[in-house]
Amino acid sequence: MTPYDERYRKIFDLAESIRAHRGEFIRRAVKDIQFTYRDTALEVDTSLNRLTMYAEARPLLEGRRPLGGNGSTVALLLSYNGSAWLNTAITSIYMVGNRVNVKFSSKGSGLSALTESIYKPIFGNDVRFSRESGKKFLDEALKDPAVSAVVVFGSDVNFLASEPVFREAGKKMVFEGAGQDPFIVFPDADLGFALSDLVTAKFMYSGQTCTAPKRIFIHRSIYGEFLERFVERAAKLVVGPPEDPRTEISPVASGLAVARIRGQLKEAVAMGAKVVYGGKIEGNLIHPTVVRDATDAMSGMREEVFGPVAFTTPFDTKEEVVRRAKDHKYGLRAALFGGKEAEEAAGELTGEPYCHPVPAYTFGKFGTVALNRTRTDSWKGAFVVKAVGGYGYSGWIWETVDGKFRIKQGPKLLSIETSVPGT
Repeated sequence: MTPYDERYRKIFDLAESIRAHRGEFIRRAVKDIQFTYRDTALEVDTSLNRLTMYAEARPLLEGRRPLGGNGSTVALLLSYNGSAWLNTAITSIYMVGNRVNVKFSSKGSGLSALTESIYKPIFGNDVRFSRESGKKFLDEALKDPAVSAVVVFGSDVNFLASEPVFREAGKKMVFEGAGQDPFIVFPDADLGFALSDLVTAKFMYSGQTCTAPKRIFIHRSIYGEFLERFVERAAKLVVGPPEDPRTEISPVASGLAVARIRGQLKEAVAMGAKVVYGGKIEGNLIHPTVVRDATDAMSGMREEVFGPVAFTTPFDTKEEVVRRAKDHKYGLRAALFGGKEAEEAAGELTGEPYCHPVPAYTFGKFGTVALNRTRTDSWKGAFVVKAVGGYGYSGWIWETVDGKFRIKQGPKLLSIETSVPGT
């Protein structure tokens, strides 16, 4: 296994190559997944910053050894909603000595080819890229004795049924999945600050992030004022082609997500909610949309909304909003704004600081809880020095320890979960 200093030098070389290919990364993301020029440019710069954080991570990672022993491999199955940040997932596994076998989404074929061309001269065969189907990639990983763990970014619906095969194979699975994150604003919050974070976090990547606010709870006493200001901000968003640097909202990459949102909006209106802004869908282009008076029974509040549509709902008491926030299958991230009651609610929603064994999937807790903090601030250093991930069906680990299968939940570092302490 190469020494930490040599691995870190390769990360430095990777960062330099990504910087040199910055324009190409942006062009490929625009073409492959129609993410806007501005979002992808920011993602590249954020990813470069995270790569520098491996210097900070050294005390945590140096001396660790691959989970399966020297020369073992981790299979990494990536989602389509990203370009440069995917390098953070790859390198976090590599930095503890693993070889990495990477499978990009079929929607990111151009990004995969570009990434492979950058990695090959730096990492050689330590990081490889597969072009087979996701199913074949997973099947081969389970059969390959050199593969110690499988890391998956995807949909819980697609992977929950895989538990029996992982039990049988005795292999570890680290899963990172969806979120339907609550965004809670109490009456004593700094409304301008909360509003700015909501607009940024909700509409970046045209709403196609797991950590975008999805269930927006506003205290009834400020609901009307907040919605009015929210609509004013949403109306100023620039809708257009992804390659235009001015564009803030571009077409959604997934046709399935578009169909789901169309159904969610139709059902919401039929159940008494009101579209107070937007609602227009042209092909895969979903215009910024704000819905008021959503109820927890609506699919827009129950199932992930992967697009620029904001379902909002009023609440009356702290006890009510905590109960409603907890009553969900996803527990990735929660954001709260306000004073004492917001602080108390945040404490009730917060899970353990790091993933831990659970008797069964744990609902009603969140892996990241941000109190009067922006999404960007609360996600700083994710996958490098900050553990991320969730509860319920937002994320889990399956592993067999001393012959016994167990589930772990909560925030995690891919580096730690695919390695063991050195001896």
